[in-house]
Amino acid sequence: MLRAGKLVLNDGHQDMKILILGGTAEARELANRLVGDGHDVVTSLAGRTQDPIRPEGRLRMGPLGGIPGLSAYLRAAGIERLVDATHPYAGQMSINAVAASNASGVKLVRLMRAPWVPAPGQHWTVAGSTREAADALPSNATALLTTGHAGLDEFMGREDCRFLVRVIEAPPEPLPAHAELITSRPPYRLADEVALMQRHGITHLVSKNSGGGQTAAKLEAAAQLSVRVVMIERPIYGPAHEVDTVEAALNALGSDIS
Repeated sequence: MLRAGKLVLNDGHQDMKILILGGTAEARELANRLVGDGHDVVTSLAGRTQDPIRPEGRLRMGPLGGIPGLSAYLRAAGIERLVDATHPYAGQMSINAVAASNASGVKLVRLMRAPWVPAPGQHWTVAGSTREAADALPSNATALLTTGHAGLDEFMGREDCRFLVRVIEAPPEPLPAHAELITSRPPYRLADEVALMQRHGITHLVSKNSGGGQTAAKLEAAAQLSVRVVMIERPIYGPAHEVDTVEAALNALGSDIS
């Protein structure tokens, strides 16, 4: 429960050891709030981003070793609560979190942004994978690709299309001649997204349904410019106590999670 703005367990316990599986702005905000309340917080990052924004509390970098490694860490570190606040497309990590919670008995809260929905009058092509998304593009499309590094080869194989590839960090291999690279970090403003799409003659936006406000402007820009959207749907994570805001996560951490 939240008592006078401070997280307190139902049994009156006022400090917890909490492991946050992080990598999102929500994970950082949650860690900062919990550390400010006096809790012992470790944020675990996969290490895919070379210069991540560091949250308050302790930081653990690199793989956890799958379900066995995460389960062992929870026990050895005396973790009392596990928070999965990974990116909505870190599907395997979310699956591992459910299994490790069950194996260790450490209660799990999943902090997952609500998905985006199409604007009124807007219709998306929904794809189940990067392969399906690449196949959904018509010949001669000029696509703004905002799906990250995973599955990039699937799109680069479409030599009949042009791509503007926007990522936080450049991929290890150079892009082919029919693709242009932009490295930038969100948040993005609507006016800038509209200008970007107009400048490059974008006909299609390819995105993962990450949710949240930091990158949502691209969808509004697409709606304004009648740019077609190809949306890759989220993976299935498995059952967990799921919330979609930091405030709700704080309340869940202080309750008797079932």
